Amino acid sequence: QIQLVESGGGLVQPGGSLRLSCAASGFPFSSFSSYYMSWYREAPGKERELVARTSNYEGTNYAGSVKGRFTISRDNVKQTTDLQMNNLKPEDTGVYFCHTMPQSRHTAYWGQGTQVTVSS
Repeated sequence: QIQLVESGGGLVQPGGSLRLSCAASGFPFSSFSSYYMSWYREAPGKERELVARTSNYEGTNYAGSVKGRFTISRDNVKQTTDLQMNNLKPEDTGVYFCHTMPQSRHTAYWGQGTQVTVSS
C-alpha cells in the first residue's frame, strides 16, 4: 500500500523560507519514478488547490500564485518529493498535502498534511 508522510511545516515570518518533504513508500515494482508527485494546499475556508506537480510525462508545473517562489523536486532513489518555498506570504498559509497518482490517473493517494503558517 502506498504511503506518503509529509514533514517540514511550521511557523515562518513573511519573506521567509520553508522546505517541505514527502517520504513515499509502498510503490509496486519500484515504480515510484513513473508516478506523478504533487503538493496541494488547503487554506482556511477554501478548497484544496494544486500548488506544484512533477512527472516524467509533463515535467513540472506550478500554480500561478507560487511560480518563481516555490520549487518542486524529487529524488527517485530516495523516493522523496520536496517543496522549497521562498519569499513566503501570509496567503501561503494552509495545510500542505503530498499527493501521488499513476500515469493512468485511475487512483490517487494523499499524505496526512503538514501545517504551514506565514505570520508576523
